[in-house]
Amino acid sequence: MPPKKKQAFQVTIEMPAGDAPMMDLGKMLGQTGVNLVEVKRSYDASTAGQRGDLVPAVITVFEDRTFELRLKTPPTSFLIRKALGGKGSARPGHTGAGQLTCAQLRAVAERKLPDLNTTDIEAAMRIVAGTARSMGVSVAD
Repeated sequence: MPPKKKQAFQVTIEMPAGDAPMMDLGKMLGQTGVNLVEVKRSYDASTAGQRGDLVPAVITVFEDRTFELRLKTPPTSFLIRKALGGKGSARPGHTGAGQLTCAQLRAVAERKLPDLNTTDIEAAMRIVAGTARSMGVSVAD
């Protein structure tokens, strides 16, 4: 069994899939001494199939300047805006921003399920519905 690497730095970044901006990577990881070009190539290759989405990634840098990249699902608010084709409300609770159908709600919940703290799709739908309400989006019954 190989010896366990010692973690030196960990950061979560949220960048466009398939095209990570080098400037943002430099701001977040410059002080670690990790090869930024290699991080960008790894991120871009891993997220190439999700172009157009915002994909968070957890980058762990070890003491020997190697790194590990773990992708997460896009933010719930991003998925809701994408399903609606617009933005959330400027004044949630006062003005509405649209309405999600049950099918759209289920699709967002299924996509978000790996990152939620539940395995039940109904509970995931309730979590996503709560996020939608906080954005001023109503959910059709």
